[in-house]
Amino acid sequence: MDVILIDAWRVDPSLSAVPYEVVQSSRREPAMQSLEFADSHAHGNYRMENQIGFLLRVAMQRHTAIFTALMVHNLTQTQFAVLVKLYDIGPCSQIQLAREVCLDANTMKGVIDRLKSRKLVKVMDDPADGRRTITSLTTLGVKIYQEAVCVGDEITKKTLAPLSPAEQATLLKIIKKIA
Repeated sequence: MDVILIDAWRVDPSLSAVPYEVVQSSRREPAMQSLEFADSHAHGNYRMENQIGFLLRVAMQRHTAIFTALMVHNLTQTQFAVLVKLYDIGPCSQIQLAREVCLDANTMKGVIDRLKSRKLVKVMDDPADGRRTITSLTTLGVKIYQEAVCVGDEITKKTLAPLSPAEQATLLKIIKKIA
């Protein structure tokens, strides 16, 4: 019997903070069948479970559950990405930061506002261009970043745990190609 997750994420059940409801199914279908996209729909064989968007969404749900269970200080994935990038590149404009973490400007403003309210970043006028602002980490932001990156490695390990080291390397190489 295959284990099927219902209204839950496919995560390690040892992560007690993550909802994990399972039921048994007698269905004996492989998770990934051959990916014959071009004519699958024409023959009535369209399988959502074989579609890249569905699989990426399920993988992301699994990763999000792991991230949420393990990340310190209630940081969201986006907030964590912003802290990491600010630490990497230093003070920068919100537009540059948005580009660096692949967010639109409006979303970035909301993330910065939330981080600012938590005193993890500060925003100041750009001395070179009064129309821009510069965002940087505060001392507390650096401290939280340092704690979070340690957990970030563990999150990545747990996300990739079902794969062999060779499969992990292959997956990362392929994802980078389409990202």
